[in-house]
Amino acid sequence: MVTKPSILVIGRTGQLATSLKEQGGDRVVAVGRPEADFQAPETLAAVIDAHQPEFIVNAAAWTAVDLAETEQEGARQGNHTGPARLAEEAARRGIPFLHVSTDYVFDGKKGAPYLESDPVNPVTVYGRTKAEGEAAVLKAQPQSIILRTAWVYSPHGKNFVKTMLNVGAKNPRLRVVGDQQGNPTSSDDLATVILGIIEHIKQTGWQDSYAGIYHATGSGETTWHGLAYHVLEEAARHGQSMPEIEAIATADWPTPAARPADSRLDNSKLERVFGQKMPDWRESASRTVRILMKPEG
Repeated sequence: MVTKPSILVIGRTGQLATSLKEQGGDRVVAVGRPEADFQAPETLAAVIDAHQPEFIVNAAAWTAVDLAETEQEGARQGNHTGPARLAEEAARRGIPFLHVSTDYVFDGKKGAPYLESDPVNPVTVYGRTKAEGEAAVLKAQPQSIILRTAWVYSPHGKNFVKTMLNVGAKNPRLRVVGDQQGNPTSSDDLATVILGIIEHIKQTGWQDSYAGIYHATGSGETTWHGLAYHVLEEAARHGQSMPEIEAIATADWPTPAARPADSRLDNSKLERVFGQKMPDWRESASRTVRILMKPEG
């Protein structure tokens, strides 16, 4: 007997979609362009009707933070209008909708971990389109859960952890930003939490109290320099040479889009409502390094 997928994931090749497919198995079908394309809204209704899921997870987004400063319409379609249309289609069919957002909706000036109730104040086009997308999704589909995450990495796709392993293996000295604080997040851990939330809803039925915004990042906090040091220290345990890693200021590494200086998120609501606790980022980062450095064959 073939198991009918109960979870439709939009965003086939991204880190989170890959993690959801790996963990969800036959319960998950992940689709991307051209089957589901935010620039071709008619495809969204068609793909939902084709798979008839019990839940929809939107893991697709415009994530090129710097490019968004000049490609504003593309960022808007990927982060605002596309997700809003998807949420509308979910609402028409009574399907709960889970949407992934970002710490970049905040300006990073609070000086303490952000709560879901804190006002947003994005300082980039990317952050603004994500904040607008959050509001549009919640308006379009009252049965929506927004999961804000940050600093996502995994054994697959392009991400900071893989980059550090690669450049650390080739260079005796690295310079990494040390004055931005945040919460590194494994896409595998985030996928586990999403599947846990869905299982919770299946057991209890949808409750109106579930709707809204949640923070879902790795537990604990660090800087980009701290993450790089931890990753390369773990790699050294597996035989890779440990480079010297200099902590530099954000001003020494200018980018087209400003980065929040302190975008730490508080995850306590996630645990309080759904009983889901994200693992410590150090454990997850170490696990990712071990997977990436495991000999093939």
